[in-house]
Amino acid sequence: MFTLTPTAAQQIRHAARESGAQQLALRVAARREADGSIDYGMGFDEVAENDARLMLENVAVVIAAAHVDLLEDTVLDFVEMEPGWFNFIFVNQQPEELAPAASGCSTGGGGGGGGCGSGGCATGGGCGPRSATQ
Repeated sequence: MFTLTPTAAQQIRHAARESGAQQLALRVAARREADGSIDYGMGFDEVAENDARLMLENVAVVIAAAHVDLLEDTVLDFVEMEPGWFNFIFVNQQPEELAPAASGCSTGGGGGGGGCGSGGCATGGGCGPRSATQ
C-alpha cells in the first residue's frame, strides 16, 4: 500500500492551505522509464471515478488505476536533502528484484520551504492545483 510519513503529510496540508487547494485531493502518479527506473509525480487534483482513494495522515490521496501497481509499497517522505534544502522523496520498498532503489524527486524547491509549496516533485509540477497523471 502507498503511504505518507507524518512529515510529508504536514507539508502537503500546509501547501494545500497556502495554495487554496484544501478541497482537492493529492494525486500521486508513477511511470516506469525505459531504463527501469520509476518517475514519480504529484499535484492537487479532483477525484476521478476510477481512482483509488486513500485517507492517509488526514490527507486525501488519489491514484489512477494505471499507477496503483507502481506505487505499491512506496512511501512519500519530506526530508532535508542538504542543509536548508527540503524536498519530497518517494521511497519504493518493494523487494529489490521487483523495483529500483529509493528515488527522490527529480526537481524541487530549494530554500527553507522547498517541496510541495514551492516547486515539489518534477512530474506533477509540485503540489499546485493540477493533475499529476501522465
